[in-house]
Amino acid sequence: MISLAKLEKLPRTLRLRKAAKLLEEAEYRIHGNGEAFVPERAYWVELLGMLREDPLFSPAETTAVREAEALLRGLSGEPPDSPSPEAVNHGCLRRALNMVRYILLAKTGHSPADWDLVDPEGRLDPQKRLSFPGVGIYLEDIRSPFNVGAIFRTAESFGAEKLYLSPLCADPLHPRAARTAMGCVAILPWERLSGELNSGPAGPFFALETGGKGLKNFPFPPRGTMIVGSEELGVSPPALALADSSLGRLSIPTYGAKGSLNVSVAFGIAMQAWAAALAENAGYHAR
Repeated sequence: MISLAKLEKLPRTLRLRKAAKLLEEAEYRIHGNGEAFVPERAYWVELLGMLREDPLFSPAETTAVREAEALLRGLSGEPPDSPSPEAVNHGCLRRALNMVRYILLAKTGHSPADWDLVDPEGRLDPQKRLSFPGVGIYLEDIRSPFNVGAIFRTAESFGAEKLYLSPLCADPLHPRAARTAMGCVAILPWERLSGELNSGPAGPFFALETGGKGLKNFPFPPRGTMIVGSEELGVSPPALALADSSLGRLSIPTYGAKGSLNVSVAFGIAMQAWAAALAENAGYHAR
């Protein structure tokens, strides 16, 4: 690690960026095993002490730095009293350092995103996932990698068995999609179709679209495929026709002036409702 004396001599923006990376390293060490962090804790105590003197921090930001420093000093056996092992294990220290790290990122013009999360556990274990057999999701021409990644993450969380992508849907392996999915692309089976929708996933079909039945009244099937259309244009006429000839359309009631939702948010609401109906019948228990 860079010496604090050298760090202090760097231009301010570069110094804050380096400090943010150092705090990220601290989060990695703390996560799941606080003992791995203990040997060099004095380094981060001094680092936070240096940051605390930055005159451009707001009072609230300075307080956040002080709180993180106090937790570190407690862990070092210095005043205040050392926090309990339970407090450390439950993430108090990690949360405090995470808060300071995001303050530093904001000061350097970095816009935080979900993929900035420190997750040292690596790849997800496919053996740990529960899925509902026959539950498929068809993504039709969704252009945003962020939305594709978010849908993958939600679909995995709520037990979808497989995702199907239209030929023009954004690539789940795009860096933004993969980061947003946070490992779910690797453990959730998916397939890009080369032809018509009904050439891949099995019916019955229903479309997530306006003008249909609400969540409370929709007859969610034990097996089938939900069609999710593009952000801008919605579900295509051919896919709508297929859904209308099967289970129809699922709609989410809204009450604001906008009257529409981001596609990944709408999918999350719909997928949770479908999963809840299936879990009740299957005897699954949420984690």
